[in-house]
Amino acid sequence: QVQLVESGGGLVQGGASLRLSCAASGRAFSDYDMGWFRQAPEKEREFVAAIIWTGRTTYYSDSVKGRFTISRDNAKNTVYLQMNTLKPEDTAVYYCASRYGISRGGDLRRGQAYDHWGQGTQVTVSS
Repeated sequence: QVQLVESGGGLVQGGASLRLSCAASGRAFSDYDMGWFRQAPEKEREFVAAIIWTGRTTYYSDSVKGRFTISRDNAKNTVYLQMNTLKPEDTAVYYCASRYGISRGGDLRRGQAYDHWGQGTQVTVSS
C-alpha cells in the first residue's frame, strides 16, 4: 500500500518561493511516476508537474513552466516541487500523486493516470 504525505505549504507573499515535499511509503519508490496537481477554491483540479520513474523526463503545465521544478530523491522516497516567483493565482491545495511507472503508458498530465493520492498541502500567495 502506497501512502503519500505532502508538506511544505504555507502563506507567502507574491514573488516568494516555497518547496513542497511528498514523502512516499512502501517499496520501490524508484519504479513510480510522480505528479503534482492543485485545486483552487471552486475550480477543478489541474495538473502542475510530473516526473517519470527514471527521473529523466519531466512535464509542466504552461502556467508554471519556468517557475516550478519537479525533482525526486529515490534514496529518501521523496518528490519535490520547487516553486519560485509565486503568484496569487498559484493559491491552491497541492496534491501529490503516484502510479507504478515501468512499461506503462498514459498521459501523466491527467489525474486519471494515477493510483495513489496524498491529502494535500495548502499554498496561499498574497498580493
